[in-house]
Amino acid sequence: MGTQRLQQLFRHKKENLLSIYITAGYPEKDAMPKLIKLLADKGVDFIEAGMPYSDPLADGPTIQHSSSVALQNGMNLSLYFKQIAQVRQEVDFPILFMGYFNQILKTGIEKFLQQCETAGIDGLIIPDLSPEIYQSRYRNIFKKYDLGLVFLISPTTSDKRIQLIDALSSGFIYVVSSSATTGKTGGFGQEHLQYFEKIKTVPLKNPTMIGFGIDSADKYKTACRYANGAIIGSAFIKALNHENYLKSASDFVKKIKKTAL
Repeated sequence: MGTQRLQQLFRHKKENLLSIYITAGYPEKDAMPKLIKLLADKGVDFIEAGMPYSDPLADGPTIQHSSSVALQNGMNLSLYFKQIAQVRQEVDFPILFMGYFNQILKTGIEKFLQQCETAGIDGLIIPDLSPEIYQSRYRNIFKKYDLGLVFLISPTTSDKRIQLIDALSSGFIYVVSSSATTGKTGGFGQEHLQYFEKIKTVPLKNPTMIGFGIDSADKYKTACRYANGAIIGSAFIKALNHENYLKSASDFVKKIKKTAL
């Protein structure tokens, strides 16, 4: 289905969307299919399935640690696609690949995109692929496989670049809450809210999702006031550091959704 699942989701649900980031292979090698099924059952709207990487530039210490553990557990790209294909038989909500461009180049771009299409990936988040490089070199091949690319904007992104990103993005725009790496805690300050308000008032063709630093029901609720929804990563990964990680994952989502809305 490619980008259709994402587009249908945002067409039918305009607000209070919840996306969860998971690291494939964490906390155990076969955790991803179990977690995706559980999160679908708990009403999460879509998943970002992170492929662990040895040098994750945009990720803070929590996700870096989960990537390290996942790689030690034996997670690799072949197993990643196998697990996605397995769980795709049981869930019908959007699943996005999140990873780094070197992983794709190493595989070969067309081969990688074919594997995404076959496994049932709906789109990609590649923080180190700039919109300019994508537009000039790779846009046509991504379109060939109907795989949307979600670009990130931050408080330092210029108005002109926001318009370019809006033109190139498929599905939604990832609004990074601050210029820091993932996992920073603390409340949203006035500067965050001013930035969110600015993005909310910009005429965009794509929906927006706020991520980085969403670690509580209150911050999720705040993000939903300014965007179509929020993405939770590091706080969810921390919740998996528990012997019964599936129960912990379930409790985490229940708390976010119940307390916030």
